[in-house]
Amino acid sequence: MRILGIESSCDETGVAVFDDEKGLVGHVLHTQIAMHAEYGGVVPELASRDHIKRVVPLVREVLVQSETSMHDLCAIAYTAGPGLIGALLVGATEARALAYALNIPAVPVHHMEGHLLAPMLEDPAPTFPFVALLISGGHTMLIKVEKPGSYELLGQSVDDAAGEAFDKTAKLLGIPYPGGPGLEKLAQKGNSKAFHFPRPMLDRPNCDFSFAGLKTAVLNAVHASTDLEKQKGDIARCFTDAVADTLRHKCERALNITGLNTLVVAGGVSANTAIRSCLSELMENRGGKAFFARREFCTDNGAMIALAGMMRFKAGQIGTLGVDVFPRWPLDSLKVL
Repeated sequence: MRILGIESSCDETGVAVFDDEKGLVGHVLHTQIAMHAEYGGVVPELASRDHIKRVVPLVREVLVQSETSMHDLCAIAYTAGPGLIGALLVGATEARALAYALNIPAVPVHHMEGHLLAPMLEDPAPTFPFVALLISGGHTMLIKVEKPGSYELLGQSVDDAAGEAFDKTAKLLGIPYPGGPGLEKLAQKGNSKAFHFPRPMLDRPNCDFSFAGLKTAVLNAVHASTDLEKQKGDIARCFTDAVADTLRHKCERALNITGLNTLVVAGGVSANTAIRSCLSELMENRGGKAFFARREFCTDNGAMIALAGMMRFKAGQIGTLGVDVFPRWPLDSLKVL
């Protein structure tokens, strides 16, 4: 069986075809980074309009790439939330229209479940149960995953998510949008001992995160600098180290609480080399293993939606005839597979 997956929750239009025997057989992606860079961040109206322009050509492209006919498809999966309402509606409308025309089911997929399952596209793939760390521009969450759909929230950000802290720090340092890759490159040249930024909430006996104080510390360092150009690399390095140390500490706590020794790390921030290295070292020292998606699947993409959609489809969890989207959608409200 083959399923088409459509992702359009924010500023990337991703389409993929997943085969239940061969795995991922095709995926294409259009990013809106260049368009939004002029504004320093995502403009929802522009994002929605661009999705409208891109989604049909990308569907056609991925079908050719994967040598798939429309009539080979068993279902159409789409990101139903969370995300920008206008952007979500574009992918959902395309998916629902295709499904109706082909007389096959449409499968609504939770965006964060897609990210959580993305490392399962790799070889070797993680096995259940495991602890998952989801780190993106809008979310920082630690989750105990017994099996697909069985998600226990262990902790989350109480203010800025990790990705948001990266974006704001990059902006303070004059790094153009999107700030994450530029900040990582700058940090590689920095001195790790130049500044000591706080590791927020490490003294709290829980798995929650807070990065607002860290962002404020960076702001103070920028304002106090007498030669910012010379110190940008040091600030970037010390900020990244502070985030990585915080994530490592909280992941270790979550693993100890659950008694598990497998860590799955997903979401856009998981592409950061320093964070990958820090969390891989943590698991090596514990005798466990950390799993990551390849970098192209850390950010939003259709492959993760197609994979999650296939799992939901096989479990009989399909959508209605309506165009259902949920800008806010708690991950722990999903049905267990």
